[in-house]
Amino acid sequence: MSLTTTATSYSTSPTARSAWRAGRLFVLLGVIAVLFGVLSVLLSGDSGPSRPLDPDDTSLSGSKALAELLREQGVTVERVDTAEAAAAKGAAGDRLLLVTDTTYIDQYALARVPGDRVIVGAVPGLSALAPGIRIEPGQAARTRSREPECELPAATAAGSAYLGGLRLRGPSGATACYPADDGHALVRYPYGGGTITVVGDGSFMTNQRLAEDGNAALALNLVGTGKPVIWVVRPETPPPSALPGERGASMYDLMPGSIRWAISMAVIAVLVTAFWRGRRLGPVVAEKLPVVVRAAETVEGRGRLYRARRARERAADALRAGTIDRLTPRLGLASGAGRHEVVAALAARTGEDAHVVGDALYGPPPKDDTGLVALARYLDSIERTVSEL
Repeated sequence: MSLTTTATSYSTSPTARSAWRAGRLFVLLGVIAVLFGVLSVLLSGDSGPSRPLDPDDTSLSGSKALAELLREQGVTVERVDTAEAAAAKGAAGDRLLLVTDTTYIDQYALARVPGDRVIVGAVPGLSALAPGIRIEPGQAARTRSREPECELPAATAAGSAYLGGLRLRGPSGATACYPADDGHALVRYPYGGGTITVVGDGSFMTNQRLAEDGNAALALNLVGTGKPVIWVVRPETPPPSALPGERGASMYDLMPGSIRWAISMAVIAVLVTAFWRGRRLGPVVAEKLPVVVRAAETVEGRGRLYRARRARERAADALRAGTIDRLTPRLGLASGAGRHEVVAALAARTGEDAHVVGDALYGPPPKDDTGLVALARYLDSIERTVSEL
């Protein structure tokens, strides 16, 4: 046994300080992600999704403030979400129909409700609710503060307002206000014993914009005519016939509202984990072995252990397995070849008796050390024979 000079080695296991230096960035990112999630939950509360231009919605896009101003002036505001409810309210007397969304609503039945109408934005069925109105093709006008530039009292009294959206052209006899590119953002004209007013965009009526410019004055002048207001909004629960799915519910309707945050947090966690597990730990450090042992000595040492424990069966299995692994490719067989294939091929190649070859490779273990030595010599001779052919 030969010895070499012992080299100084040191532990490559990470210390607490090195682990903190390597992982503090990920700890900071995790803390930020947790704080972001907590703040989003606290700030969002249970307000639910916003409903644009809804008189009961207090979000920035809702119109709760306008509805309260109308009620303070003695105007009755009746919120409906079906054409049938609007027709029932309109049958009770002269009403003003304020249409802000007709999704899932029969527009033709809604158009039969008598009285004045104020239609806000690009609602479905605009041609049925406002006959004679034409929308200029192309991109919608940018919503911004605009001057009325017309003789309509409701607009001139309000002054500038935050309007845009649809570029409208009215029929003969219509009054057009608030020019927007090659059209107008507000058109009013008489129709069927009443008046129809179409506004290209309803941002001036929202809680966010109502206090700016003359938005509140314009909204009150258009809607607060003293007549009860039938305010048509989108149904909170659409009819089953209008929704996909066998029972009228889509996959997205069945998901909780917080699923987006859950998916976002899961994606962040996966990315951080992948970056953490995939980072390099540094170059491989080669360490010299304190002792070099020759291969022959290793074989002799293992043989002495087998002999001391009388493990002839284990030693024979190791000899046979090694011989089969080395001979299988030389015989042109696959690595998973069976017993009969190996024995037949080896007997044909060496001319040995198949029974003798089978007993040598797959037979019972030797009964004594002499039999084990004889088995080793026979296996070695078979290998030599095959290699010389």
